[in-house]
Amino acid sequence: MDMKLDALKDLANSSRDITFAQEFINLDGISLLTQMVESGTDFGDLLSFTLTAFVELMDHGIVSWDTFSLAFIKKIASYVCKSAMDTAVLQRSLAILESMVLNSQDLYQKVAQEITIGQLIPHLQGTDQDIQTYTIAVINALFLKSPEEKRQVHNKPINDEMAHQLYVLQVLTFNLLEDRMMTKMDPQDQAQRDIIFELRRIAFDVECESNNSGSIEKRKSMYTRDYKKLGFINHVNPAVDFTQIPPGMLALDNMLYFARHHQDAYIRIVLENSSREDKHECPFGRSSIELTKMLCEILKVGELPSENCHDFHPMFFTHDRSFEEFFCICIQLLNKTWKEMRATSEDFNKVMQVVKEQITRALTIKPNSLDQFKSRLQNLSYTEILKLRQSERMNQEDFQSRPILELREKIQPEIMELIKQQRLNRLCEGTCFRKISSRRRQDKFWYCRLSPNHKVLHYGDLEESPQGEVPHDSLQDKLPVADIKAVVTGKDCPHMKEKGALKQNKEVLELAFSVLYESDEYLNFIAPDKHEYCVWTDGLNALLGKEMTSEFTRSDMDTLLNMEMKLRLLDLENIQIPEVPPPIPKEPSNYDFVYDCN
Repeated sequence: MDMKLDALKDLANSSRDITFAQEFINLDGISLLTQMVESGTDFGDLLSFTLTAFVELMDHGIVSWDTFSLAFIKKIASYVCKSAMDTAVLQRSLAILESMVLNSQDLYQKVAQEITIGQLIPHLQGTDQDIQTYTIAVINALFLKSPEEKRQVHNKPINDEMAHQLYVLQVLTFNLLEDRMMTKMDPQDQAQRDIIFELRRIAFDVECESNNSGSIEKRKSMYTRDYKKLGFINHVNPAVDFTQIPPGMLALDNMLYFARHHQDAYIRIVLENSSREDKHECPFGRSSIELTKMLCEILKVGELPSENCHDFHPMFFTHDRSFEEFFCICIQLLNKTWKEMRATSEDFNKVMQVVKEQITRALTIKPNSLDQFKSRLQNLSYTEILKLRQSERMNQEDFQSRPILELREKIQPEIMELIKQQRLNRLCEGTCFRKISSRRRQDKFWYCRLSPNHKVLHYGDLEESPQGEVPHDSLQDKLPVADIKAVVTGKDCPHMKEKGALKQNKEVLELAFSVLYESDEYLNFIAPDKHEYCVWTDGLNALLGKEMTSEFTRSDMDTLLNMEMKLRLLDLENIQIPEVPPPIPKEPSNYDFVYDCN
């Protein structure tokens, strides 16, 4: 057994050599290895070296992947599907499956039948990064080779709950940066000072001089010169620049990451700016500190996640160091914009405002990757930003002119009436509400709807959630609209005051409303979602002759009003609307034209 193990070990090492591989393959060695795998008699190191030799031999591209049997594919797939498998065997098996899928459409079909994405997911949950890498490679290969109709199955839109959870994950991930963001640099800390020395070393390709090289004054002068080129505010002791919080040490972390992982771009930016005139140089150090602070504001680092927000950015889930990569893209953008604006040191704040606008505009399209984000920024040059600003300003000026404002005021009551009718129609259709007991159980239902003549609220308990509208005659209880005295919401609702646990639940609190009738009687509601909450509170307020104040009403008003305005102004496109009405002409000399003498 030991001799066989040594032989396989030597074979695995020798198979890297193409001359040896050619001779071994000519002797039908590949078939021998596949038979050993198919037999299933070898395990542990024997199997590991067998698969290693196989991978090395196939990497030379001498043998076609289409020559392997279904039994061999099944055996390799079985190693991947097992929960407890030797790490080396699992890694080689994943590598073989990836190559099979990528190199043969026929093998893709066979591999796809033997293994599913669900069977690969557990390998991503482990701690071995090599296994995780190979697993993702197999998943990518399967997706790349899958037919279009199968891809569409996975291309479903993300539902609201998933979007919210991804948003929460994004916020919590970025909040891990808060500690560094709020940590001041200690100018006396040698380890922290060494990071600044490292930035200088990478930029100017210098080694830290020993204490004996040159006089102290000469070395101080040299350091001051280099720190000035690096764009720090304090040329003598740049550590002082990082005592401002935010962004604190997070800015220095970003600068070091950029210098190490995008070294060419870092050196180019530093040297490019150090060769410009003093007033035209874009200070890398100061820019990095202010940019880091700006990115933290844009991504709201340190803020708690909102309970109703779904605003996540897919690109931040595509890289282990997404924030640092985000910074690297943006610092290069800043340098590019500085040149496009031909900025001087006095224009620093103006440049930062333009860069912020470029970043926020690029983020609004929710890029799926950092490369897409970078491509979007390429299209948002300073010239393009100026065009967008001018276009938006012109539109705003058009819609702020007095004739337009007067037309808006005239149309607004019509739109409000339309929204009111829509809300009342929805109340007539009715809604199923859940009953929440003091034990937080939500397994009981009740239904409420407005009568077609808008005079009575019909409501009653249900055994289960209905599939459609519930008829009026099946709802036992009635509440005349004339008896309703008020509508209260949130913490003012009696069922929120009574149930302490519910009162603490902010999400439930935001969906609660109650109808007050008679002396001290309430009909209590908890809406299934924010939309139904707005519909019902708006509708009830409309029934009472009160203003509809929900955010949905404001949104609907803006949408419908803007649409109606555009439709009415369609015939006036490219026609200048005067600020004042045209003068009334003089009266005619006579009115004979009014009469028809014939």
